[in-house]
Amino acid sequence: MAAADGTTSQAEPGYARYVLTILVAVYTLNFIDRQILSILAEDVKRDLGLSDTDLGFLYGTAFGVFYALFGIPLGRLADSWHRVRLITIGLALWSAMTALSGFSRTGGQLAAARIGVGIGEATASPCAYSLLSDWFPRSQRATALAVYSSGIYIGSGLSLFIGGAIVQNWNLAFPGGGPLGLVGWQAAFLAVGLPGLLLALWVATLREPPRGLADGILTPPAERPFRDFFDELLTVIPPLTLIGAARRGIRPLAINIAGGAAIAALVWSLIVTTGDSAQWIAVGVGAYAVFSWAAALRTRDRPAFALIWGSPAFLLVVVGYGLIAFTAYAVSFWSLPYLERSFGVSKAVAGLIVGGAGATGGFLGVVLGGRLADRWRRTNPAGRIAVTLIGAVAPIPLMVASFTTGSVTLFYALHLPMVGLSSAALGAAAAATQDLVLPRMRGAATATFFIGTTLIGLALGPYMAGRVSAWSGDLATGVLSLLLVAPLSIAALILAYRLVPRAEATLRDRARAAGEPV
Repeated sequence: MAAADGTTSQAEPGYARYVLTILVAVYTLNFIDRQILSILAEDVKRDLGLSDTDLGFLYGTAFGVFYALFGIPLGRLADSWHRVRLITIGLALWSAMTALSGFSRTGGQLAAARIGVGIGEATASPCAYSLLSDWFPRSQRATALAVYSSGIYIGSGLSLFIGGAIVQNWNLAFPGGGPLGLVGWQAAFLAVGLPGLLLALWVATLREPPRGLADGILTPPAERPFRDFFDELLTVIPPLTLIGAARRGIRPLAINIAGGAAIAALVWSLIVTTGDSAQWIAVGVGAYAVFSWAAALRTRDRPAFALIWGSPAFLLVVVGYGLIAFTAYAVSFWSLPYLERSFGVSKAVAGLIVGGAGATGGFLGVVLGGRLADRWRRTNPAGRIAVTLIGAVAPIPLMVASFTTGSVTLFYALHLPMVGLSSAALGAAAAATQDLVLPRMRGAATATFFIGTTLIGLALGPYMAGRVSAWSGDLATGVLSLLLVAPLSIAALILAYRLVPRAEATLRDRARAAGEPV
């Protein structure tokens, strides 16, 4: 069924599944490019003279902060511009930056490339979540988003297998360095980055669905999407944030400066305490950008602010899942270095077994968790939060057993169910946030959701595990120390379980009260 403007509507289930398949491929490559540093970590650490703290920063903070920061304006652009074109540009950018990572000679150069990867990847999920929410009806949305999210685990698993195989074979073939003087880990970055440029050409052929059709709230295209995008940059990118605040008046500028000063003071205290200036400056910039954006959203788009930042139910879902990601990202990154150090396992073997188990467990967990969330949602408005709670609680004993056992066989055996149970929360939490906003706000809602998974999860989890590992001399202690946040995650999700039904039932009323013409 074609819409009046020549686009294609949600009424084509076959084409919707085709779009979903391609987006899964995009997200798979997204996580191959993001996760491959895990299997390369020990070689990168040796060749570039880095510490565990540095590795946590490179994997998590350097990538995650800029992923979250640029996800805000790019999420806004996804709400107002051609989503297929935007995700195509982003895919080409992050693939090129991944390839450039292979030419890094210092930790600083690799950090710069990781920042570029983060900015490019920030286009993916706001566009994909919005597209899939238009291609699939509400009753199938958690399943569709869960299938899309399976790319996390497929990509993470493949990155370990591919990276391990490339490094081992390259170094055997070129023990003194190959063409251009590249060693194995550098060749691996090139090998996984370049195919993304070809995939971008395929993605560009997708059709754009009418925005909001699946929910019966057809939303016309924005008249000036790029002006809105650049206006959004003024609310997010320091020091442009001061210009953006000043344009709104003296009081908003004063609030912006005061908030920035408070964050700067906290950052300074953390730098003095830990000595890790790059880590906390990056996190501080991200926190200030989010504060600035939220304050600006309250002035410029009160309905969106009311349904996102003004909704305790929405924020509790973000925080609850963000704390799950805090631990999950650390386990995902540090499992391979832990196996190499504790059991002397080769990269190829560890990458094959852990990568395969992670990919299988993650795929099954996120897909089955999404289907279960959709099923429970039919009879219980908070059913999706119940599934997210399972993902917060069930993996804990498996994680403890994995990082305390002296048996590598048991570690391998526990990895699949541990990842599977943890991943069950993702599709459910993501769909819950999409259900709590109007269609035109989905990109901004997705960006906010990923603020939790990146600034809380990715930017802090791997770093904190690495920091504790460097302090204690034991990587297992570093990873297991992160379980201290589990009670906070569970408490946030229990509160969300109580609040989500009413928040969803009053969605249009709250939007209308904030000025939305619905």
